[in-house]
Amino acid sequence: MITKEELLKYSVNKFTQFGSKHVTLDELANELGISKKTIYTFFDNKEDLVTSSIESLLNDYKKDINSLIASNGKDPILCVILIYKKGFEYLKYFKPSFLFGLEKYYPKAITLFNEFVDELSNRIVFELFKQAQESGSVKKEINLELIVRIYFYRIDNLIFKENNLSEAYPTEELFKHLVVYNLKGIITSNYSNSYFE
Repeated sequence: MITKEELLKYSVNKFTQFGSKHVTLDELANELGISKKTIYTFFDNKEDLVTSSIESLLNDYKKDINSLIASNGKDPILCVILIYKKGFEYLKYFKPSFLFGLEKYYPKAITLFNEFVDELSNRIVFELFKQAQESGSVKKEINLELIVRIYFYRIDNLIFKENNLSEAYPTEELFKHLVVYNLKGIITSNYSNSYFE
């Protein structure tokens, strides 16, 4: 018998690769060797499964973020870099149709995703930048709220525009240009870490 966690893990993989709208419950059931009724023992409907899948994926990323901060909390700039590096690892598994499908067909799931992005950028990353500025690692004249909104708020939107950057450039190159090189412009001359060498 399949567990709810196994079903979620498999569903996340299928939804992110093919788009949640394009993967049917019948298809999931057939591929997992279970009945569609089994899916309904765990989830009320497909939107519930999609929303739970997103929640599961975001919870995994939150655990990674908390671990990165716990391990590197004395260096908030490095924390920001590592958080987005981990985010790029998650994004490389997404097809643009996945997020577009959420936006178009699954309002609860996209609301959950948008709330996470808002919390990540406007609370977690902003607070890390604030710590860095207070410690002298970020220039005093930098408007942190503006920096977060310009460079760190919706990187996923930038990557997945019509000219999909994730298909045109390697992930590492995108990461350096969107995260590391932008940070170089706001750090003070007395701050350094291995990403800036």
